[in-house]
Amino acid sequence: MCNGAHRFGGDGRQIGEMGTRLVTVDFLERQNVSVQETDSIGQPTKIDHPVVERAAVQDVECRQPHGKKVPTIAEQSPPLSATTDEPLLRTALKLAASALKADGVAFALGGGYALWVAGGPEPSHDVDLVVAETDVEMAANTLAAAGLRVERPPEDWLFKAYCDADSSTEPAEEPALVDVLHRLGGVPVVQSLLDTAVEYEVLGVRIPVLPPTPIMIAKLRSLSEHYCDFAALLLVVRAVREQLDWTEIGEATQDNPFAEAFLLLLDRLGIARLN
Repeated sequence: MCNGAHRFGGDGRQIGEMGTRLVTVDFLERQNVSVQETDSIGQPTKIDHPVVERAAVQDVECRQPHGKKVPTIAEQSPPLSATTDEPLLRTALKLAASALKADGVAFALGGGYALWVAGGPEPSHDVDLVVAETDVEMAANTLAAAGLRVERPPEDWLFKAYCDADSSTEPAEEPALVDVLHRLGGVPVVQSLLDTAVEYEVLGVRIPVLPPTPIMIAKLRSLSEHYCDFAALLLVVRAVREQLDWTEIGEATQDNPFAEAFLLLLDRLGIARLN
């Protein structure tokens, strides 16, 4: 509309001028618009509480609202979530990795977070770091000095490091768990495995990350009568299947019937074509 002016509510008070031709447009109902008596052209107009989900503009000729509604400001809009708190598990990952790097302990990111870097879902239970079996004590001392609470479980293939939450938070948050593994699938971690890691920037920290294939081999080797969750594995495999060496995986897990069953399932689902 050219050379026209808009008026509110049909009461004759002009609040916006676009030229010499005047066209009345009702886009808010009168009870929701108040005009101060002292207002005139060029002075500000007070608008009280626009109507939410009403048609914004009515048809000039037929006085019917246009079909498409546009969003308007609610009388009391709920505040947007402005929290920038980082999940404690991510904090634990960065703290542990930075401490090991600073002390020169050879390590690599493994487990779910390494697969997350490759495109898999982000884990929510723990962080897996991998160190050589000969460096276990050095790694434990480094993480303890960095403020993590180190515990030695009965299992002899890892130790645990906990990153405790700020005690002032309410409700109290569970500590974040970092598993430091020195055996994968029963096989001791050696430097040659750590050398296969590729450095990525993870959450702002440069971290060596194991490739997906050895991680998947370790996961399949761990399948047994007591733990055989194919559903969780399927989520990961679907995300990183193009980065996996299926020949190597098949050869490394051929003695595990549960792994064999999972690989057959992948073949039948068309996720991976195995020989």
